[in-house]
Amino acid sequence: MRMDEDEARKLLAQERDEVEGLLRQLGRDEDEVRPDDVNDPGDAGDSVDAAQPIEQEERDDAVEAGLRDKLAAIDRAEQRLAEGTYGRSVLSGDPIPDARLEAQPTAELTVEEAEAQSRS
Repeated sequence: MRMDEDEARKLLAQERDEVEGLLRQLGRDEDEVRPDDVNDPGDAGDSVDAAQPIEQEERDDAVEAGLRDKLAAIDRAEQRLAEGTYGRSVLSGDPIPDARLEAQPTAELTVEEAEAQSRS
């Protein structure tokens, strides 16, 4: 049984809401300085401590990039839905099982195709 378009739209909308919510949580006001971000001038500190904010920012940037990639995948899935090709592999045109689409609404490949791509 092929996934109903309304169900697909609902799953994609839920996915978009979740990703956009996570992006909002990552939002950083660059003008905002928290008191614990500023070292006391008399405090020699620890070189590891000084690197922590930079490392955290790099992790946040990587997470944000991943979330933006996921938003792009949602956009592509919605486009396929509008074109009538949602639920079919972008590579072969083979049907993607509903169980896969329910678990990953943005799936573009069958499980076998995705596994083959990850091996290469």
